[in-house]
Amino acid sequence: MAKRSMIFIVMFCLSALALCYAADDSNVGTWKLNEGKSKIAAGAQKNATVTYTAEGDSYKCVVEGIDGSGNPVHNEWTGKFDGKDYAVTGDPTADTRAIQKVDDRHYKLTNKKDGKATVTGTLALSADGKTRTLKTSWKDANGKSKSSTAVYDKQ
Repeated sequence: MAKRSMIFIVMFCLSALALCYAADDSNVGTWKLNEGKSKIAAGAQKNATVTYTAEGDSYKCVVEGIDGSGNPVHNEWTGKFDGKDYAVTGDPTADTRAIQKVDDRHYKLTNKKDGKATVTGTLALSADGKTRTLKTSWKDANGKSKSSTAVYDKQ
C-alpha cells in the first residue's frame, strides 16, 4: 500500500510541476495585434488576437483575425513547444504547426500542409513579457517570397 501511495504522490507532484511551468510561461494570456507597430504584407492574414492557455503540460492557441480578403479567420492548435508537429484546425494553409522553444523568450515556428512547410517564423517575447513579435515568411501562389512582422501587446 505504501508503494502505491508513494507512486501517486510522485505522479501528483510531477503533474503539479508541469502545470506551474506552463502557468509561468510568458506566452500564456491574450495578445492583441498592434497594427501601428506591425508590418503586415499586402493581402496577408491579420491575426487580431492570439490567446494561449495552459492545458496540462501542453498549450492551446486560439487565433482570431481576418484573411487577405477581409473574411474572418479562426484556427486552433494544441501542442508543446518541443518542435514536433501538432494538428492545427481552421487554417486552410496548414494542417500542422510546430513551435520550438529556443530559450525563455525565443521560439521557432513552422506551419505545414501535407508535410510541406508553408510558413516559417520566429517569435520573440520582450524582457518584460508585455510584447511579442512574430516574424513570418512564406511564398505566395506565384512563388514570390513574402514576409510580415506582427507585434502584439499582452492584454
